[in-house]
Amino acid sequence: MVELTENVKELINSSATVKIVGNTPDDPRQRKPNITKAKELLRWEPKVKLRDGLPLMEEDFCLRLGVPKNA
Repeated sequence: MVELTENVKELINSSATVKIVGNTPDDPRQRKPNITKAKELLRWEPKVKLRDGLPLMEEDFCLRLGVPKNA
């Protein structure tokens, strides 16, 4: 999870600091879902790699929230 956080910070040029806290009762136990069933039953494959999709996600969130994207 820390690695993902660092990737996000790097890709969006964030100066935010990371604070590690304990899990909440409703926190998911599995962070990386097993997509085997979706691949088999739906013949589905991911089309976008994580590092390519994160900037797209940032742009989408900024648009939805009406906040400027970090430069």
